[in-house]
Amino acid sequence: MFCNVDLMYFFLGLEASVRLLGLLDMIDTCDRPSKIFGVGNYAHAKEYKEPPQNKPEKRIPCAGFHAAAGVGHARAEWSIFDAEVKGPNASIGAGVSAGSLSAAAYARAELASASVTAGPMKATVGLAIDTGISIGVTGFEAKLLGTSVSIGPKISFSFLGTGLEVSFC
Repeated sequence: MFCNVDLMYFFLGLEASVRLLGLLDMIDTCDRPSKIFGVGNYAHAKEYKEPPQNKPEKRIPCAGFHAAAGVGHARAEWSIFDAEVKGPNASIGAGVSAGSLSAAAYARAELASASVTAGPMKATVGLAIDTGISIGVTGFEAKLLGTSVSIGPKISFSFLGTGLEVSFC
């Protein structure tokens, strides 16, 4: 779901970041039960509108859509931790989140990726080309074919996944 997804990836290389808004995500996931899943071929599309509820992953209101198709996807999650591995896939989406006071739209084509998240820290390694835009009160990011720039508490530049980041928070 867009509400819990960090769209600030650096593909074709390695990303490691600490996100201030990840602390807010921890409120929504600290009591998330453990879940493990894996699929071979998949295709799905979902439109969502989530009002705030006092349930794990439902506390922060959000709305949007997401569609994806691919081959191979495995994910494990528990509380504020998760790990994910994906094979070849493509996806599109757009959404808004009250948690980060932001809006985003994206398209992604990916050969493979692996990521690990622990609260506000996330590391991703993969090979993909994504294009999109994200704007909110904490900053702005634009991506075109895997090259991106972020302006806000985190200033970063990425060229085909190789980048430099300076975080002021």
